[in-house]
Amino acid sequence: MSYRKFGKNDVLINTLKAHPRSEFYIYSSSIYYNNRGRNQGKYNGEARMVPDGFINLYEYNIDKGTIGGSVASENKYIEPFISKDSSRISLSMTTESLSSTDWGTEFGYGDKITGSYPQFTSIKREYISTPSASSDACKRGTFDCAHNYSYMSLRPLLNHYGTLSDHYKVNNGIRNLDSTNLNLIHIPSIFYGNKIKPGTVSLRWYVTGTLLAELTDHKQNGELIQVGSTIGSELNTLSGSVQGVVLYNEGFILLTGSTSIRTGQTMMLRAGESTRENPSWRYWGAGARDGVTYDSFGGSRPDSFLSASFGMSFEGETATETVTMYARAPRGKVNYSNNPTFIKYDQQLLEFTSSHVYQENRERLIKNIVSSSFGDYNEKFRRQVYISKIGIYDDDKNLIGIATLADPVRKDENEDYVFKIKMDM
Repeated sequence: MSYRKFGKNDVLINTLKAHPRSEFYIYSSSIYYNNRGRNQGKYNGEARMVPDGFINLYEYNIDKGTIGGSVASENKYIEPFISKDSSRISLSMTTESLSSTDWGTEFGYGDKITGSYPQFTSIKREYISTPSASSDACKRGTFDCAHNYSYMSLRPLLNHYGTLSDHYKVNNGIRNLDSTNLNLIHIPSIFYGNKIKPGTVSLRWYVTGTLLAELTDHKQNGELIQVGSTIGSELNTLSGSVQGVVLYNEGFILLTGSTSIRTGQTMMLRAGESTRENPSWRYWGAGARDGVTYDSFGGSRPDSFLSASFGMSFEGETATETVTMYARAPRGKVNYSNNPTFIKYDQQLLEFTSSHVYQENRERLIKNIVSSSFGDYNEKFRRQVYISKIGIYDDDKNLIGIATLADPVRKDENEDYVFKIKMDM
């Protein structure tokens, strides 16, 4: 085996930027992601091991389960675990969160603390009726205050992005978000990467399958603007109005529109309430992991809830560092192999050996594998090897990677070869 050093222009590092598209559809408290259907597995009814609309992080525990009531020996769940020791490290993904008391009393030193896979996530809607309480307790900094912690954590960012649009500001002179009912959409970063791509966000409200209204951020400044409707002429008053904002870097959509999109189309949209509401953007996404279900309307007939459905689409932005390496096999070089078949068969391997000396036979012949177009004729000998793997080493000659070719490549001593190796960092 010979070592060869990468040349000056043989290692290239680039950034690959991509824009993955995500599309969600919400209906009857179910979320559907990119039109994916259920994937029946051999051991589990859903091979991805997650509900509809969710992503299985790293795709751990794919198609796991039981056969005939007993766990199959070849089909056991994988799980994260640590052993309790004096470092007092706990595992954040246990079935139930461990308090310091639980950690100290429920486990002995050396016990194994396990978590569970898969980890999974999807979008979530949060209806906020009391964004920022103005009670004296909040002013004094009391911990048990009535404000919404999701909103309060985003409040400084909203004022920060006020330079892009006045609609981001908590108080822009027209409305004050601290005392307004809000609709907050949580989008996990696994769906968009580094940030949501400006100008690609679209929110749609459907009634019995017909598009009622749509919001887009076509100005690319975070404003969600209603772009029209296909039902009636009464919606023209909202066309062109701003109904919310997008926090591209953080993955949140804040909907503030309280004006009815369409009157005379009341429906059940708030859990625990018996009042029917006209569609408005603060109710968009009802049923997306927010506790709103068909059976959550306080005994009222919730049939109208099933007439509403919601769509959302956007593109993300991901940046992947890639390294490209060119491994060169020059003419007249890289023509030796450690494979035993490289040497002609039935030759003496050793010339001399003892307790102090190991000397191989210097007269061994290399097998001639040059093919000929004629029968019973041997072509003139040329060195030939078949390259099947390329090892990558660091400066200290430690093996750090192996590139395996799909099919071995024949390398003749009169030929030059360059192998392109590409890897995501």
